[in-house]
Amino acid sequence: MAKSTDIAATSLADIAGALRDGGLSAGDLAEWAIANHDERGEALHAYKTWDANKVREEAAAADATFAAGIDLGALQGIPVSIKDLVGVSGYPIFAGCPRELPESWAVNGPIVSAIRYQLGVISGKTHTVQFAFGGMGANRHWGAPRNPWDADDHRSPAGSSSGAGVSLCEGSALLAIGTDTAGSVRMPATVTGNAGMRPTPGRWSIEGIVPLVPSLDTPGPLARSAADMAFGFAAMDPILGGDVSGFLDVLDGVDISDFRIGVCDWYFRDCDPGVAERVHETIAELEKAGARVSSATLPHLDDVSKLNDAGGLHIGEFASFINNEMRDYKDDLDPAVAIRLAAAENYTAAEHLRRVREVDRMAAAADAAFGPFDAIVGPTIPITPPKMSDVATPESHLVANTRYVQNTVTVSLLHQCAVTIPVGLDAASMPVGMQIVCRNSSDETAVGVALACERVLGTPRARLGKPPMGV
Repeated sequence: MAKSTDIAATSLADIAGALRDGGLSAGDLAEWAIANHDERGEALHAYKTWDANKVREEAAAADATFAAGIDLGALQGIPVSIKDLVGVSGYPIFAGCPRELPESWAVNGPIVSAIRYQLGVISGKTHTVQFAFGGMGANRHWGAPRNPWDADDHRSPAGSSSGAGVSLCEGSALLAIGTDTAGSVRMPATVTGNAGMRPTPGRWSIEGIVPLVPSLDTPGPLARSAADMAFGFAAMDPILGGDVSGFLDVLDGVDISDFRIGVCDWYFRDCDPGVAERVHETIAELEKAGARVSSATLPHLDDVSKLNDAGGLHIGEFASFINNEMRDYKDDLDPAVAIRLAAAENYTAAEHLRRVREVDRMAAAADAAFGPFDAIVGPTIPITPPKMSDVATPESHLVANTRYVQNTVTVSLLHQCAVTIPVGLDAASMPVGMQIVCRNSSDETAVGVALACERVLGTPRARLGKPPMGV
């Protein structure tokens, strides 16, 4: 393995460059990832399926292709973990269930096809909450991954992409693919000190992904920094067409002073010690660096929050899926998932259609109220990740889950896109994220604001240090 490159501290763009100029090989990266998993994997429990032989084989194919003078894309040779809600040919898929799903789900959709076409190296399938229905990371069948930021207590890694952020901290992947319905990319990224993105739903295909709420579901990237997230986003985005260098060249000229940033007090409600403080301090740093910052309000935040508390759109769309296509798996539901279906017994199609219309109306009003702002910011998650022992019952889990998703689910129901970036540590020394919320279809702006913020704040590794149980 090349000794001159500190992979843990090197950006994806620089790693990709080293793969092309001979400073690194895909085999080097694979052995680094495997060694990290060998050292930390049992303790951190990020993966449902891990196969070191597959990692080595895919890395060897990437190196052979480089040696032949062929470059298939920015992800060639890069280790990428995939949430076990997403089909990957050659791997089983469980979607958090105690037994495998039918083979028809274990197929590559467009996102995995894009990774594989570029000869990205699949590092494995990361754990998920069963059927993605939960934000704490709990899974009675397989256990929750461990948050690497607490070496003493098993704290929530968040969910439902519960192993995704952990795989990045473990050092077994350099990019992770999760899915986000109510915050399931942004929350795991936040509590593990990583960056994460919810693209506008529909921009990235959900084909080949086990659904939760198809009208809200989207795959999304998690990465070690905003710069790495921008790299991964461009590599897989169907609109950008894999033009990573072109996209990054455009973002090179972006400065924080180019953006008008709104600060929404609603997102700061009921924060645990150190959460609001870190985000306010971050905003002050950005303003000092030239960001145009002012107060902002959005309509219907309380309304969509209450709607989510009453089951949102989840209750109708998931109940239909589990009662029909996946009815053979209903008896195996984790109690933390099953408790959320209780109200579905009396839920009518007419009520679901009413909710869909109401959500569309509120989303249009929020978009119109965005006004002159390029982005509106606040804490991604208002609370410290709880100890898993404190959310062990379905009832305690439900209460904590409601607080966890408070700020992320509003973005989903209002049809917005968002990025989270790590900005500091709270009073319990756990990572705090700042959510960058943008209008529907303003994905490039969200990435640009995140990258401009990171240039002011420094990389997450420099700002937060490294997790006690991670690289």
